[in-house]
Amino acid sequence: MILEAKSLIGGGLRSAEITLPGFTHDLCSAIHPLAAASPFFLSLPLAEHGLKYIYPQTSLAHPFDDGTALQLLHSLSETASTMKGDEQAYLRLMQPLVDSWAAIQDDVLAPLHFPRYPLDMARFGWRALSSAEQLSKRFKTEKAKGFWGGLAIHSQLPFHYLSSSAIGLVLLTAGHIRGWPMAAGGSQAIANALASYFKSIGGKIEVEYPVNSLDTLPSATVILLDVTPVQLLKIAAERLTPFYQRQLQKYRYGMGVFKMDWALTEKIPFKATSVQQAGTVHLGGTFEEMAAAEWETWSGKHPIKPAVILAQQSIADPGRAPVGQHTAWAYCHVPAGSTVDMSKEIENQIERFAPDFRDTILARHSMNTVSLEAYNPNYIGGDIGGGANNLSQLFIRPALHSSPYRTSSPQIYLCSASTPPGGGVHGMCGYHAAKRALNDKFNITL
Repeated sequence: MILEAKSLIGGGLRSAEITLPGFTHDLCSAIHPLAAASPFFLSLPLAEHGLKYIYPQTSLAHPFDDGTALQLLHSLSETASTMKGDEQAYLRLMQPLVDSWAAIQDDVLAPLHFPRYPLDMARFGWRALSSAEQLSKRFKTEKAKGFWGGLAIHSQLPFHYLSSSAIGLVLLTAGHIRGWPMAAGGSQAIANALASYFKSIGGKIEVEYPVNSLDTLPSATVILLDVTPVQLLKIAAERLTPFYQRQLQKYRYGMGVFKMDWALTEKIPFKATSVQQAGTVHLGGTFEEMAAAEWETWSGKHPIKPAVILAQQSIADPGRAPVGQHTAWAYCHVPAGSTVDMSKEIENQIERFAPDFRDTILARHSMNTVSLEAYNPNYIGGDIGGGANNLSQLFIRPALHSSPYRTSSPQIYLCSASTPPGGGVHGMCGYHAAKRALNDKFNITL
């Protein structure tokens, strides 16, 4: 049985008309490279339950002030060929990861353990554990460095921190293996397909069932909680050992997010026409600019020129908007708990690369960190990743324990993004938690 606090399942996989009638917006996650590449999701017949992925013409684009842009294309060689002066550097970085991904993906998207293919995993780890700043030195041109900086934004870490390359490399590799798709009709379609499959095999889902104490739950041998350490302490502190509680209290959350959605009269008028066909766009200019913005945010400030992640779902999924019109979705990082309105700064960054963008706006909707946490209590302080991805928490989250999914209570397991492999729409946290529980309680090994 699944118990959901809200009236509708989905959490970070929700879609709704939040600007104008006829415009469908993704409330949180929007583009799904890890969902398309997830070993667990690939094992499920989700297409039979209504899920269809749509692949934009270009997965990702990174525009520059001179009106040009670099693109992430499905083809590794075609992507490299656009990086004039850094073609070979990009191939040397990415070719080994793409070639070995099938062998290492189960280890990358899992808790820390001895890998099945240690040499391939070591090759990935050497790159992933480096800082984004250090990895950028592989490139000679400012544009290739800027392109890489846009990927590093997803780490939610300062660019000079160790392991700030990990998430960017996973996303790049997934892009060349599976692409960066969106769910037809909205991200809600992923949650709906998972729920439909769950019900088809006998599962039951109850909505509007908030859990503030374990005493309110039905009798169960095992309880899996999709919460972060803050809520785990509130719900179950009396069942946890003092030592485990102290570890949870030290858990660090990451930067928050200020998020926006727009209903538009037309496509965003990017100067670089290739960007108009990209599902995802990274806005921030040079590597140095984005590094400075992320460091400012990490340090508790609000940058004038934030690094912005933008999605254009309606260019590939026209049903998201009335005929001829479009949607857009974007966010930037802000200090945790911030209530500062970053609308102007985000729109300035879009206008920087798409003059007259504001002229296309019919309506806008924004969410600061407080409204994001109210929408989804797992977004502590607006942190959409379930916790900071610093070096220690990349592997050991939420606490140093015999298993990251076990708590100090033999009945309670944790299955949220605060466990490995962390945030993202991939289902692997729950998959590994369920495997651990089945093995512990029923001696079932999957």
